[in-house]
Amino acid sequence: MQLSFGLLGQQRAGAIYLFIYFLIDGCSPRHRLAMATVEVLPGLYLGPAGRGKAAERPPGITALLSVDSEPPGEVGLEDVLHLEALDQPGCDLLSRLDQAAAFIDRIRAKEGAILVQCHAGVSRSVAVVTAYLMKANNLPFEEAYTFIRAIKPDAKMNEGFEWQLKLYEKMGCEVDVTSAVYKQYNLQSLTERYSESQDLPKEIFAIDPNNIEQATNCELTYKCRKCRRLLFQSSNILPHDEGTGLAAFAHKRFSEPAPFHCNSRPGCTSYFIEPLQWMEPMLLGVIEGQLLCPKCTSKLGSFHWHGEQCSCGRWVTPAFQIHKSRVDEAKGLPAGALLSARKQS
Repeated sequence: MQLSFGLLGQQRAGAIYLFIYFLIDGCSPRHRLAMATVEVLPGLYLGPAGRGKAAERPPGITALLSVDSEPPGEVGLEDVLHLEALDQPGCDLLSRLDQAAAFIDRIRAKEGAILVQCHAGVSRSVAVVTAYLMKANNLPFEEAYTFIRAIKPDAKMNEGFEWQLKLYEKMGCEVDVTSAVYKQYNLQSLTERYSESQDLPKEIFAIDPNNIEQATNCELTYKCRKCRRLLFQSSNILPHDEGTGLAAFAHKRFSEPAPFHCNSRPGCTSYFIEPLQWMEPMLLGVIEGQLLCPKCTSKLGSFHWHGEQCSCGRWVTPAFQIHKSRVDEAKGLPAGALLSARKQS
């Protein structure tokens, strides 16, 4: 907190200086400030595309991070990183934030100066720099974004990037692909790109636990109540916050991310899980359908790429729903026991 307030004071002083300069220069301060490249931290600059060119960029710039749909072209710098991204809410920046932060850290560690740019310098580059402030200074999203907007008043990342940075904060400013937060985000992104597709990427399907030779003792396992076939583990469950009945249908794609709980809520009569390998034949080419046990074909639940409502009222998108009444819960099996269970299945 002290660090951020100190930085904010310094940058406000710089913004006041620019304001006075632009008044003397005879141009609208807001217009000129919108075009300006600003120094966010020592060695870290933020601005629009074009400022990466030698004649236009601030003196001393040694590296460029471009967040744009096209590569920056020849800029005469040795260290250049291009993150291909459109300024659209559904564009994935989250998965690349750690890569961007590592690049910025590397340049600043050797006392270089890096310019982060996008086409207008107000959304994509702002999102990346805000994420860096969150990670480097242990700041919450709102505080980091407020800091950026204080020194660059035209900064306005789109709602999708705001949502992604809030998820980044929930993960402790480190992309954890094994977390429920990231798995749910990845599935929501996939829904937009692969709806009704016959070519779902293999990596979205979690490993069938029936094919795993051992599990940690702390994991709960879930079996078909009818044939005892192992179906999923506690790590495959995507928890959600309890809904509020019909009010839960006021669902927006980029709404405030709901808190993620470690266990299914008491009001929930189903488990919502990530897609597993045994589901693949049922999911290809259709928006919705039944989830059947891969061994005895008894009905376990249902899926819908556009979402389903939990009994607690929460709307979950996409939804892979297993009814609790169709499975039995057990403590994690010791090493080797899962292999025996698989052979028996």
